[in-house]
Amino acid sequence: QDNRISIWSAGDQNAGLNGEYHGEPHLLCDIQHNGDVMDMQFLDQERIVVASSTGTVTIFRHHQNNQTLSANHRWEKAHYHVGQDTSCGGAACTGVVCNNPEIVTVGEDGRINLFRADQKDAVRTIDNADSSTLHAVTFLRTTEILTVNSIGQLKIWDLRQQRNEPSQIFSLAGDRVPLHCVDRHPNQQHIVATGGQDGMLSIWDIRQGTMPVSLLNAHEAEMWEVHFHPSDPDHLFTCSEDGSLWHWDTSTNVSEKPSFFHQGGRSTTYLSHSTINQSVVSAWLSNDPTKDRMEITNLIPNQTLSVNSLDVLGPCLVYGTDAEAIYVNRQLFA
Repeated sequence: QDNRISIWSAGDQNAGLNGEYHGEPHLLCDIQHNGDVMDMQFLDQERIVVASSTGTVTIFRHHQNNQTLSANHRWEKAHYHVGQDTSCGGAACTGVVCNNPEIVTVGEDGRINLFRADQKDAVRTIDNADSSTLHAVTFLRTTEILTVNSIGQLKIWDLRQQRNEPSQIFSLAGDRVPLHCVDRHPNQQHIVATGGQDGMLSIWDIRQGTMPVSLLNAHEAEMWEVHFHPSDPDHLFTCSEDGSLWHWDTSTNVSEKPSFFHQGGRSTTYLSHSTINQSVVSAWLSNDPTKDRMEITNLIPNQTLSVNSLDVLGPCLVYGTDAEAIYVNRQLFA
């Protein structure tokens, strides 16, 4: 029950001649955290939003001048079973996503909260958003979010709508396999990846149908995290309870493949299906992306313990495992 939030420096920022980094990672500061840390995300350069198994959501501030952490704001029992005021009614907050100043949280209680960093109370709460556990959340656009739940459903919520219903529901056919993680393609917002209990990677096109475009055999146990590379989304990363971390690369045969990069990230315009020029259709949406278009590499060859979380930026991949260790790979595309 007694855990900590820690800020690390991952070695010297000045790379050597061959691009290798010198110096060991070292702990800059840490602070006590009540309950398990279920998820966390930077809100801005110095604030971190943390989801707790107690149902509380906390913003910690990293003071870079004297390397300390302090609790900046706390929403007690943002997620709860029964009544909010009962002593033991907290429900785990399973996921948090930030788009400064907005923060969205989801939890085991099937609740969705919209907070603003500078406001004491929730801006909006959808109490019975889901009858099952919500496992993860991400922004689709500035006013829309995606959630995944424990009965294999992917839902879109429009935060401008006052009604407490999703605007769209997608689901895995048949076996309601719990979905644990979700990420949206950074440039083509209709492409979404999810992973779940059976270790399968599902790719969805939210413009069409209610089922995944492709299901890819991936891990032998639960998939805990899925991430498109933010600036190079031909690359996708998944990690699993089975101790593996896979790098999915659809950029092979680049010369034959027209580029489908749109500049502009989040504000990309939505192309209607009829006007889509085939050249911008992503490899992720082809019927069988693995056929001659994808290379898959396991980045942890001698796997043992669960890989619980990962993040990726530029040439740098960071992941944490049940070995109580954090690994940094700085040469992803070496």
